[in-house]
Parts: sequence; structure tokens; C-alpha cells
Amino acid sequence: MHRPTLLLAAFLVAAPALTPALAQVSGSGLPLPRFVSLRAAEVNLRTGPGVQYPVDWVYRKSGLPMEVIAEYKAWRKVRDWEGAQGWVHQTMLSSKRSFIVTGATRDLLSKPDPDAAPVARVQRLVMGRLVACPGDGAFCRVEVEGFEGWLKRADFWGVLKGETME
Repeated sequence: MHRPTLLLAAFLVAAPALTPALAQVSGSGLPLPRFVSLRAAEVNLRTGPGVQYPVDWVYRKSGLPMEVIAEYKAWRKVRDWEGAQGWVHQTMLSSKRSFIVTGATRDLLSKPDPDAAPVARVQRLVMGRLVACPGDGAFCRVEVEGFEGWLKRADFWGVLKGETME
């Protein structure tokens, strides 16, 4: 009757010793979380930080924004706009900032004002380049297929809440 309790106690004592080794950051010195984009047209998302871990998903879109949520040596744990998480080798990631439009079709505006004239309309899941995000504003300047304008932060995924990017 006491045996299961002892086994559980032994596991609880051993578990903390295993956790720090896996959670250790290799020291890129960059803040977490942060946004990056996929560098290659084909990127494997793995279940763990190494080639010995199985591929859970294959992304086939260069430039797709990803949120880095953890690091382990040369591996980055990332999350996509739908919430899928896994590990990607750092060489498959770029510091270039991108975004993906969420929700419905959105107006790309001529200035950061909800009443500004539209420059273009961008549909759901369209990706583009993030140009700047003033920290105090509700809008970010973006570029989509040659059109530059402003989108509300709430209308796309690829920037942290309150993040300033010049």
C-alpha cells in the first residue's frame, strides 16, 4: 500500500533534476518570446530539440511568421499563428519580420487612422513584411505585394502586444 506513494515520491524528487537540463537556454541573448520568420520554403517542425525527434509538421511557406518561445542549444521552440508548437533548427529561421492577416479581409490604410483612405484590401491569410510598429500605437506599417500602408495590430499575427519596432 505504501509502495505507490514511494514510487511517486521518487519520481517527484527525480523530475526537478531533469527539468533544468531540458529548459536550459543556450544563450542567444535574445528576448523570449520574440517573432521571426521561416527562412526556407520547407521547414520541419519536430517534437523535440534535435534530429532524433520525429517531424510533427512540415511548413512549406518561406517568410511565415513564427513566435520563438524557448531555446535549447541550436534549436528554437516556435509557435505558429494557429497555436501549433514544436522545435526548429535556428538555421531555418530568419530575423526578418513578417505577419499574417487574421480574421476577415482588411483595409490597408494610408495612415495610422481608422478613418484613413484605404491603399489596398488584404484577404485573410495573406502574408506581408512588417515595416514598423510604434509602441504607443494601435497600428503597424506593413508592406504587402508592393503596397505599403497601415494595419491595426488586432488584424494580424506577428507582433507582440505593446512591442515597438522601428
